[in-house]
Amino acid sequence: MQRLKLNLSTLMATMLLLLFAACHSDKNTFHIQGHIKGAKDSLLCLEALDLSRGIQLIDSVRLGEDGSFHFAASDTIASPEFYRLRIHGQVINLSIDSTETISIEAEWPNMAFGYTVEGSGNCDTIRLLSRRLANLERRVVAMADDRRFTIEERQQNIERMVQAYKDSTKVLFIQNRYDQASSYYALFQMVGQLSIFDVENDASDVTWANAVANAWAERWPNSLRTQNLTNIALRGRKNTRRRVIKLNIDGEKVRETGIIDMGFPDIKGNERRLSDFKGEVLLLDVTAYAAQQSQERNIFLREIYNKYHARGLQIYQVSVDPDEHYWKTVSQSLPWVCVFCAEGIDNDMLRIYQVQRLDTYFLIDRNNNLVNRDENIPDLEKAIEALL
Repeated sequence: MQRLKLNLSTLMATMLLLLFAACHSDKNTFHIQGHIKGAKDSLLCLEALDLSRGIQLIDSVRLGEDGSFHFAASDTIASPEFYRLRIHGQVINLSIDSTETISIEAEWPNMAFGYTVEGSGNCDTIRLLSRRLANLERRVVAMADDRRFTIEERQQNIERMVQAYKDSTKVLFIQNRYDQASSYYALFQMVGQLSIFDVENDASDVTWANAVANAWAERWPNSLRTQNLTNIALRGRKNTRRRVIKLNIDGEKVRETGIIDMGFPDIKGNERRLSDFKGEVLLLDVTAYAAQQSQERNIFLREIYNKYHARGLQIYQVSVDPDEHYWKTVSQSLPWVCVFCAEGIDNDMLRIYQVQRLDTYFLIDRNNNLVNRDENIPDLEKAIEALL
């Protein structure tokens, strides 16, 4: 009886050790599972997109009749990493954050663009980015083959397509999501052999790469990808030799506003942001003091300011003058908020606001919601009265 009791105790201890070991071994394991229908007998590969070693095969499986698969792999890095599922040239790109379980449903031969994903918001965002990129590639190929246009016209049209894609990607997928794996992924998308973002030579793109790098540095300071992106952003700042605007990465603050936030330095060098003026009606004005109409315009704005400032109106005037000293000289005598945009009208944020001429203005309500722009405001004073 004593011997039986001892054996039972030993058995229970062994089971507990095995259970502990099983739990411990699964601590850093992620799972990718699902179905790829119509791909019977195809070899499905799970590959890691390693930053230093390139593409590395992790595991593979020959698909059966129902196309089901399940991969389990260890990820001990405490930051997002990128992987992909591949059959021949068709790939599904994924980001993994250590212990996720991701479910994929797809159908061959369109698995790269017609799949669904559950278990990861970042993976679903990457899915949307991949689908948008595929649409861009189809349009680019169609334009390249369109003989109704000259070679130069086709090139210009393709450049406009890529620029429009890039601008919308910044607003829809990177803005306010700087610390996400999908934002990192977006910065390195390519159409053909062309990188959509030139994060080392385009001042606008450097701005966004810098914002993502800063956010990753806060969240994953020891990540190799953080170090890589930080180095790229540093080279970009050196190459462009232009002031890189610091994008607002305060997610909580951004969620409280209904604008695409922007910030520029005032005459004292202090950054002033649109979101700082929540609670006031804001007239956002983009101008150049050196322009012929500037003096007359500022007289008009002064009348507006004097009439409505006490009731809650503020003017946020962005100067795109090429001469910073001249801007400082003029702005010293103006009573409202005057800021300077060194990049001029080609600045990234001004392009997002679609500022194509001077002067352009916008009205923002007390809740920081963009209400309207000048071309849709027949009577500025009535529009201001309605918001006050």
